[in-house]
Amino acid sequence: MKTDRLTLSLAFLMRVSMISVLLIFLILIGFIFIKGIAHLNLEMFAWEYNSNNISMTPAIINTINMVLFALALAMPLGIFGAIYLSEYGSKKSKILNAVRIASETLVGIPSIVYGLFGYLAFVIYFGFKTSFVAGGLTLAVMILPLILRSAEEALKSVPMSFREASFALGAGKLRTIFIIILPVAIPGILAGVILSIGRIVGESAALLYTSGSVAKVAGLMDSGRTLSVHMYAISSEGQHINEAYSTAMILIIIVFLINLGSNYLAKKLVKA
Repeated sequence: MKTDRLTLSLAFLMRVSMISVLLIFLILIGFIFIKGIAHLNLEMFAWEYNSNNISMTPAIINTINMVLFALALAMPLGIFGAIYLSEYGSKKSKILNAVRIASETLVGIPSIVYGLFGYLAFVIYFGFKTSFVAGGLTLAVMILPLILRSAEEALKSVPMSFREASFALGAGKLRTIFIIILPVAIPGILAGVILSIGRIVGESAALLYTSGSVAKVAGLMDSGRTLSVHMYAISSEGQHINEAYSTAMILIIIVFLINLGSNYLAKKLVKA
């Protein structure tokens, strides 16, 4: 009897928790979308920014370029590093254990610390100044531990029997990794990449130190703002709060589309 009551109470608490989470999401997204749609207009998508149109087009282009640039640097390092840690590294190696502990620690460090590091390293020491490349390098360093840890966990989750079956059929270590293990681990690896994209798109503190906030489409050595920095800049001025809601809405839509595209790609790769 007591067990039945406990089970019913736990089930009730779980339903309440699920409904609470759903309501929080709906209120948050609904509030931003209602405020954002009301003040969205075509002038906000003009090619060049000025104080009248508050265009977000340069920021959207900079955001997409920043995501591609940071991922192009961090993904190969993170995934190949994870393959080495998972498939080649010894569990007793102190160096590899230090790498794991360091990456776990770096995942939780506030982004403003990365911003300060990027400012001192890329802006000052390497002389890139406040530029797109300094911001991209800083974000690549920031997401590298996240991709490394998620890829390693995804590779570890592949059953050992897959490896044994591949070796039994005469496949070598390298062929087993790239033909058998890596395709199975793709959904887990992509989950880490999606989280990294979300962190890049939503980042502002690190980019204020390194990439700056100039409202134009940035070249490699130019200063330029991403959408999150654009939203921070126009809201901090205090005169364009309504446009900031519209920018936040577009930011959410972009992240949603990226997640949809990544999930679709993951399903296609798994089927292949």
